[in-house]
Amino acid sequence: MHQKMALHTRTHPDHHPGVQRSVVAAVAVGGAAGAAARYGAELLRPTGQTDFPWTILLVNAVGCFLMGALMVTLKLRFPSAPRLVSPLLGTGFLGGFTSFSHYTDGVRQLFEADRPSYATGSLLLTVVAALAGVTAGALLAHAALRGRYGARDGA
Repeated sequence: MHQKMALHTRTHPDHHPGVQRSVVAAVAVGGAAGAAARYGAELLRPTGQTDFPWTILLVNAVGCFLMGALMVTLKLRFPSAPRLVSPLLGTGFLGGFTSFSHYTDGVRQLFEADRPSYATGSLLLTVVAALAGVTAGALLAHAALRGRYGARDGA
C-alpha cells in the first residue's frame, strides 16, 4: 500500500487564517512602488516598439539579481526579520519592478513588426540574464555573509 507523504506538517507563517490581509497589503504596496520604479526606468531610457528592449532586459536582470541577494540576506543575516519584509520587498517591490509579461509582450510586438532577430534575441537573452542575475545575487550575498553568520545546521 502506498503511504502518503506528510508534506504539510508545518505551515508557513503567512498561511495561517487571519494574516492574509496584511500580506496582500504588503505585496500591493511593494508592487506599486516596484512598478513605479520600472516605469521610471522606462522614462529614463525609452525603447521604441521596433527597437531592442534593452531597458526591460536590464530591469529584469537587475531585479532578479536583487531577488537572489535579498532572499539569501534574509535567510542568513535577518532570519528573524518581520514576516512582511519578504512579501513587501520580494514578491511586492521586485515582483512589480521586474516585468516578464511586458517582456513577452515586447517579444510578440517585435515578431509582429517583422524583427525576428530582435525578438529571438530578447526572448533568449532575457531568460539567460534573469537566471544569471538571480544566481549571481544569491552567490554574492552568500559569499559576503558566510564568514560573519556561517551556515546553520551544517548547510
